[in-house]
Amino acid sequence: MPVTEAMRLAREAELDLVKIAPTAKPPVCKIIDYGKFRYEQARREKEAKKKQKTIEIKEVRLSPNIDENDLNTKVNAARKFIQKGDKVKVTLRFRGREMAHVQSSKQILDVFAERMADLAVVDKAPKLEGRSMTMFLTEKR
Repeated sequence: MPVTEAMRLAREAELDLVKIAPTAKPPVCKIIDYGKFRYEQARREKEAKKKQKTIEIKEVRLSPNIDENDLNTKVNAARKFIQKGDKVKVTLRFRGREMAHVQSSKQILDVFAERMADLAVVDKAPKLEGRSMTMFLTEKR
């Protein structure tokens, strides 16, 4: 239908002519109330946003001279975060002369990842950044 005829029909019905699919050949238009159309569209977008799950990053901090029981406590905390559906950032912070033993401290993160292996997988491998070594864990699919 020609555009002029469609506009005439829209004016007679006291409504608006709205392009629904402007890229289609030929373009698809509808005769509707534009204000109501915008309101419905905004409501649909808001509803879709509600159903999205946002993934948070929770952090667990360790030190190079951590004891076995403390490590178990941190693993349990990380387990809770993973079960809630969050990502876990495991940070190993070095202070003072601890920087001299970076390589031996890497195995602490490896042990941590090993204990979480049944529930989580290593997203980003341990990486030294300044005075801290970080590793990311995400839920197994």
